[in-house]
Amino acid sequence: MSSVKSESWEWLKAIFIALFLAFVIRYFLFAPIVVDGQSMMPTLQNSDRLIVNKIGYTIGKPDRFDIVVFHATAEKDYIKRVIGIPGDSIYYENDTLHINGEPVDEPYLSDYKQNAYSLPFTGDFSLKDYTGHDVVPEGHIFVLGDNRQHSKDSRHIGFIPYEHVVGSANVVFWPFSEIRIAK
Repeated sequence: MSSVKSESWEWLKAIFIALFLAFVIRYFLFAPIVVDGQSMMPTLQNSDRLIVNKIGYTIGKPDRFDIVVFHATAEKDYIKRVIGIPGDSIYYENDTLHINGEPVDEPYLSDYKQNAYSLPFTGDFSLKDYTGHDVVPEGHIFVLGDNRQHSKDSRHIGFIPYEHVVGSANVVFWPFSEIRIAK
């Protein structure tokens, strides 16, 4: 009888440790997210499932062109691409991104621009047009969806504070046939 109790106790401890580790990994290190909508097409498709790396930005900050998940509202997280980091001046002219006065290539949009229903793919605007600021303020990022014509992003919701960023999302794990690193 004592060996049965001992074995049961060992199983309970193992199950508790496994559940604890799963909780720590899920809430502090990595989490799954499902893409909802077409705002990140063609890079990410509706219903793609990704892994969010929550620890990367505890030691660093989001970098330009990272794909990030952030709290857009208390109930909803968004996934978008970082276009501007603190101190950046941003504008679009003739469907070309300019950061700090220099034109910047966006290779992740090349195929989509060629097949867009209407052009320009990204309409002309300056940071000041949408935010009232000339540059991205400290502690914030400016984000856009890759599908510029169908994305609710910083043009609508403003700058994203660092503390609202959940993490980076680059690994698509579902659908299984589409496992890849999203860039």
